[in-house]
Amino acid sequence: MSAVETYVMIGVGWLKLIAETISVLIIASGLLASAYNLIRPLRLPDVGTYDKVRLGFSRYLVLALEFELAADILSTTISPTWDQLGRLAVVAAIRTFLNFFLQYEIKREKAGVNYGTIQKADER
Repeated sequence: MSAVETYVMIGVGWLKLIAETISVLIIASGLLASAYNLIRPLRLPDVGTYDKVRLGFSRYLVLALEFELAADILSTTISPTWDQLGRLAVVAAIRTFLNFFLQYEIKREKAGVNYGTIQKADER
């Protein structure tokens, strides 16, 4: 193995570690933000709070999955094994699945079709 290959492998290893660390930090901040957003309206309950928090947290998860996908792509570029390719395919499939349903939920929320909005309109 040449010196250049060694440096590339070390650089990819560091980039993978950075991408995975960012992913963990995104999930942690999503957990904190979601917990805060669930606890905050306890004083003034809002029927649509659960849907808003769930949708907000799922955005954090999708973003974290993007970084995980990047980390898996980086590790697969060096010397791909079937195990790594399988992991990459699973993460890509999960990300695509979550992204599809998140976009559906966002469109539904913008249209005012979530349960909280329906109940609020009925209460008037």
